[in-house]
Amino acid sequence: MLAPLVDTFKQLRYQIAHVEDDTLQQEYPELEAYVSNVALSIPEARVDLSFLYQFLYVYGRKSEATFSRFRNELERFYLWSWNIKSTGVFDLKRDDIEEYVDFMVQPDSVWCSDSVQWRYKEKLGERLINPNWRPFVSKEQSVSQQTLAAMFTALNVFYKFAILEEKTTTNFVPVVKKNCPYLIVESQIKLPDTLSNLQWEYVLGVTKDRCDEHPELERNLFTLACLKGLYLRISELSERAQWSPVMSHFWQDPDGFWYLRIMGKGTKLRDVTLSEDFVDYLKRYRIYRGLPPLPRVDEPYPIVHKLRGKGGMNVRQLRRIVQQSFDLAVESLNKDGFSDEAEQLKAATTHWLRHTGATHDAQHRPLKHLSEDLGHAKIATTDQIYIQTNIKDRAKSGSKRKL
Repeated sequence: MLAPLVDTFKQLRYQIAHVEDDTLQQEYPELEAYVSNVALSIPEARVDLSFLYQFLYVYGRKSEATFSRFRNELERFYLWSWNIKSTGVFDLKRDDIEEYVDFMVQPDSVWCSDSVQWRYKEKLGERLINPNWRPFVSKEQSVSQQTLAAMFTALNVFYKFAILEEKTTTNFVPVVKKNCPYLIVESQIKLPDTLSNLQWEYVLGVTKDRCDEHPELERNLFTLACLKGLYLRISELSERAQWSPVMSHFWQDPDGFWYLRIMGKGTKLRDVTLSEDFVDYLKRYRIYRGLPPLPRVDEPYPIVHKLRGKGGMNVRQLRRIVQQSFDLAVESLNKDGFSDEAEQLKAATTHWLRHTGATHDAQHRPLKHLSEDLGHAKIATTDQIYIQTNIKDRAKSGSKRKL
């Protein structure tokens, strides 16, 4: 039997407190039985699991997405080490990790489920394991480069943390990654995923046109304006444990310029500049909500409100309303005969709006200004993604070659 080792982030503190003192059975009887069985052949298993919980608590505080990503990758790794290699994760050698990469590329079928499954369910005060849960979700196609990269990142960060905590002295992950036969070295030319001008016109235009008939779409319209016009990540607009975006985070300087203060990656605050066009959409949205056209410094109202209930919206809810606007645009594009554009739009995600806004504005904004509004730590990152100066210079010089 394979058991999920980690529950939700909310439950993590309980698991940390009880894994080492053998009291997990109070709430996790099945997990306790599983760990006790593993510990018969791997005595350090319980201590190693406690270390995994500590690691996930440290990194999971950054965001729910970070916790979920690291939890999934490291849980698989622990289970493989215990069940396939019959050893602790800190006793694995370089060739063992190479073997794990092979397993990741083609996991045993008994380790796979056909769909994402819940891990634990509450019943009479106990957290019981879903018997249908598996570490992997089976897919018809081969493992993606993104999946491999996520696995290497998680393992590398984990072993670096373990070295700092003096849990181990070695990290074989970088050398395994460097020599991995499954990783493809990406081309220098990699354009960000963006909406075409026509697709953006339909996404914005159709949502705007339907606001008269369906006023609740004003919220969709404003969300689109934030993600595209301010280059926001969806998480930066959402309600989070560390941050609640409220209207008072909009502020005006003495020269009359408007900004939005947000918390970005790494819990870093930044102030994004507002365009005159965006301020018009801000006014429109606030009037729809029954607020004065411009924010005050003491306003506690969430930036993107729920139609029912209090507080702001989480990432999943925001994605849902953006997808609603995408779906409306797809329907309208098909109706107007733009079937190819409609089909391509079906693949779009909320992050495409950030890329679309930045790619468009890269043509006329100073690179430093764009980089700061995007929240990039280095200008080189902005250039690499949206400008690609070196590649364009190379293309220009190459175009003059003679045969």
